[in-house]
Amino acid sequence: MSRKKRQRNAPKLTAFQNRVEGLALKVAIWLFRLIPVDVASYLMGTLWRMLAPFNPRHKRALRHLEEALPDLSAEEREAIVRGMWENLGRVTAETFHIDRLLRQPQRFEADVDEITTQVLNGERACLFVSFHSGNWELLVQPAVEKGIAITGVYQALRNPKADKALRALRQDLYKGGLLSKGHRTARKILTTLKNGGVVAMMGDLRETRGIQVPFFGRMAYATPVPASLARSCNVPIVLGRVIRKKGVNFRIEGRAISFPVTEDRQADIEAVTAQIHAIFESWIREYPEQWMWIHKKWAPPGKTSAQKQARRAAAANVVNSQISGPDAGIE
Repeated sequence: MSRKKRQRNAPKLTAFQNRVEGLALKVAIWLFRLIPVDVASYLMGTLWRMLAPFNPRHKRALRHLEEALPDLSAEEREAIVRGMWENLGRVTAETFHIDRLLRQPQRFEADVDEITTQVLNGERACLFVSFHSGNWELLVQPAVEKGIAITGVYQALRNPKADKALRALRQDLYKGGLLSKGHRTARKILTTLKNGGVVAMMGDLRETRGIQVPFFGRMAYATPVPASLARSCNVPIVLGRVIRKKGVNFRIEGRAISFPVTEDRQADIEAVTAQIHAIFESWIREYPEQWMWIHKKWAPPGKTSAQKQARRAAAANVVNSQISGPDAGIE
């Protein structure tokens, strides 16, 4: 087949592939919803624990863990990473049952501070920032139970069919809307926060266009967006985590953090982002098997000092365009 012909056929093949993958996901959702959530979670977790170590990402996770926690033995690292795979398998199965889990409050216990309590009582706006630990999908359960309409930010899948199916599963979590990272999203979030609403987003994702902060003794890529949004809207940041207790039972914690507001906007953003990651690190150390160690989070050697000033300037431009530009968006 000629190159031009392959190029003409590519959109058709992609559309067909999207339909097939979307249909396969719908079938998987239907099948797993036939199984009680405890059984589905256990089966998927066990399957992932057994099979995922054959995936190349297993070695990556072991390498990241060795660099982050060098005092652990090889056996301890292997056990932690296999536990990570089991947790991820459980999260996958539980995602298919989100609506049902939200109707079972006995599976959840909440441990929140005073500011988080005010947010849950509908008394103030807030930016929830979490990380990929436990079943992070369920972080907002206490707010949902209180009837808070949360606006969520997520990374859309490339396959629009699969993305639509997974968005439907999360609709009960985000009554305020689920926005994909991209065009105009930051402006919508700003409006929500300034109008007294609640927004939730992940704070541990890799953002190479962002800034770098210390994380397990090394410099790591971090998104400045949560710090920038909270500073611009003068709302508290509530850091949240979900701890898997046993099976499909969880403890959800919420802690508000304070942050500086000085004349140096970029320094403030860097300080808050570093603070967020310091807390994330302390939480990960408590339950290392529940965090996603496959993240390509850390900056390669050589990109942490010589390019620091250039990265700071670039990060400032990215944040300013996201927050104040005519077509602002979170990338």
